[in-house]
Amino acid sequence: MRVALIHDWLNGMRGGEKVLEVFCELYPLADVYTLFYEPQKVSPLIRSMRIHEHPLAKRLAVTRRHYRYLLPFMPRMIESFKIKNYDLVISTSHCVAKGIVAQPPETPHICYCFTPMRYIWDKYDDYFGNKWKLSSWMMPMFRKGLQEWDVETAVRVGHFVTTSNYVRDRIREHYLREALVVPAPVDCDRFADTERLPEDFFLIVSALEPYKRIDVAIDAFRELRWPLKIAGTGSQMRRLKRRAPRNVEFLGWVSDEELASLYSRARAVVFPADEDFGIVPLEAAASGCPVIAYRHGGALETVIEGKTGIFFDEQTPAALIEAVRDFAEEKFDNEELRAHARLYDRPVFKQRVGDLIRDVARLPNPAAPEPPAE
Repeated sequence: MRVALIHDWLNGMRGGEKVLEVFCELYPLADVYTLFYEPQKVSPLIRSMRIHEHPLAKRLAVTRRHYRYLLPFMPRMIESFKIKNYDLVISTSHCVAKGIVAQPPETPHICYCFTPMRYIWDKYDDYFGNKWKLSSWMMPMFRKGLQEWDVETAVRVGHFVTTSNYVRDRIREHYLREALVVPAPVDCDRFADTERLPEDFFLIVSALEPYKRIDVAIDAFRELRWPLKIAGTGSQMRRLKRRAPRNVEFLGWVSDEELASLYSRARAVVFPADEDFGIVPLEAAASGCPVIAYRHGGALETVIEGKTGIFFDEQTPAALIEAVRDFAEEKFDNEELRAHARLYDRPVFKQRVGDLIRDVARLPNPAAPEPPAE
């Protein structure tokens, strides 16, 4: 069976790439199409696939570093891929991947939609609100056209799947389509062998982008004066470092092994973003580590108040300070946290998407066990 996997870009291992990994496990012979590809920044499993990078990125390597500036041109770039005569197309999309053009048109297309394109909808000001940036001067010229394209190309998707009820509601709002909720997977095995030995620091694991609101946490911990470690990279790294006091440490990119160690040793994970889903609270739970999360978005579906974490109600330093001071680590049970994470384990996700492929595309369930040999 010929399968095409479509992913916006491959330049890191964030939550979206971890979902793509599962589809790569289900379809190891699939072709993967992506706009920008940096092999050294993705997992060995993804590197082992047949990756088709857009020709523009191959000819002009500089575009890989400055890919966000190409947002107005990404719809045409994704449409230029020749996706012909596949039995199944699966797009994992938060930007333009869902707009892929498959031939023939009746080819089954399932989109795992992390979100409608937030750059042009609800998070536009976070990305382009800085009037001193060139992109902020340019984007108003393109925003309406990108919104129209985003809505119009929803018809190319046969079935939408998404990660949370929060995103399902936005798919209804923007695309007037229904979506099946299949929460994103957490790889519990990565954290199963780590012993919970909390130290005196708090932890953030996040891309350093405007809407993640790392600035709120930095300002809060300036007053709290407790150690805060921040694991992750992104466009805001330099600005956030200038803002941070001495008790805030930037770790940059960390390996899977380092991340598991950080989760096991942190007093709690701080989660200040309004996320579509957010895999971090579940990775923390898989390590037995509680979360202090902003009470909004996907965190409402992955954090159980008083069981796996606590909430703060406003994205302000004052609200976070109050929550951190109220945090009482001893009331959280490590095994209860780990049991919660196992509800989202990779085998659970594989089975659910396999059943979906069987039911809506009328194709074999790739997660089904092989029948015994006669």
